[in-house]
Amino acid sequence: MKLTGSVLEYHCLTLTCDIHTLQRTQLPQGERTVEKIIDKALRESVKAKEDFVKENGRSLIFLAERIAQSFTSDRKLLICGNGGSAADAQHIAAEFVNRFMLERPPLPAIALTTDTSIITSIGNDYSFEDVFSKQVKAIAMEGDVLLAISTSGNAANVISAVKTARSQGLYTIAFTGGDGGRLSSLVDIALVVKSSTTARIQETHIFAGHILCQLVDYILFQQGIKED
Repeated sequence: MKLTGSVLEYHCLTLTCDIHTLQRTQLPQGERTVEKIIDKALRESVKAKEDFVKENGRSLIFLAERIAQSFTSDRKLLICGNGGSAADAQHIAAEFVNRFMLERPPLPAIALTTDTSIITSIGNDYSFEDVFSKQVKAIAMEGDVLLAISTSGNAANVISAVKTARSQGLYTIAFTGGDGGRLSSLVDIALVVKSSTTARIQETHIFAGHILCQLVDYILFQQGIKED
């Protein structure tokens, strides 16, 4: 059915009135519960980030300087993790290679989570525990940086990658959660999100990754430039 202009206007007006009526109407119990879930998640996420920055703010600055130093020394950043942490690894690598907020040259970051042929061949021929460590052995150089991401701090393949990286002279960083797990005692520096909720840990990890990107950009391309 083709609507004429006046009929269409009438339907739009009716829809607008219905929306306004719904907004003024008290929400039923089920919808109030959903709103409480959203509010609780928001408050938890904000608190996790605030607590993380209070505890790790200086460490974030130090790590940004360390990564920037690696880039200026013709070295690179390697990143690994599983599941959501694998997605974070790829996300952070993309921000460095493409750009974050600043127009600047590409920076050398590699996520060890992207090549399915490498990952499945290692997992099939050896073990899943080796999927990152063998890549570190193959492409890492002394002076590179490894960012290992694990919400629990106990992922076996991430721990194996860190051990290999340290043996090859890489600087090692961990993003973890909870009590930090085994990973926190194996790396040069661990940044721990002290939460027991995986979602809040992951949200804080990508927040920290974004801060690192912005700080590295500032150190390499904006520091010393007079701000308006």
